[in-house]
Amino acid sequence: MPLHMTKIAFGAKSYADLEGWFEEREPFLMTTRYLPKRHEEMIGGSLYWILNHTLVARSPIIDFPQAKDGRWHIHLETRLIRTYPQPKRAHQGWRYLSEDKAPRDLEEGEDIGDALPGQLAGTLEKLGLI
Repeated sequence: MPLHMTKIAFGAKSYADLEGWFEEREPFLMTTRYLPKRHEEMIGGSLYWILNHTLVARSPIIDFPQAKDGRWHIHLETRLIRTYPQPKRAHQGWRYLSEDKAPRDLEEGEDIGDALPGQLAGTLEKLGLI
């Protein structure tokens, strides 16, 4: 099972904004200062995007090439795969996400209805109400 990572979609105000990041962008390279220690386990995994305290989509990870300035790129497929919304606290940078904690992909044409905002859903979950 591949290891995944999470990252805030910083600057995206909506899912449409996040989708716009992927239009006409090949290759899709995100730059990071440090190579993840477990990078070999993440090839074939995905980067899960956090939007408004909720995991909303994922992008498959291709590899981790080094940039000319010594930093590292996270090379992603140029597609978003919608996932079932899952509350996720905000964090800086990226974090690892194991396969058993990752949300499932939405099926073609699946309607999730009105998803609760991540913070509200997280609070209700802690209270055992959802």
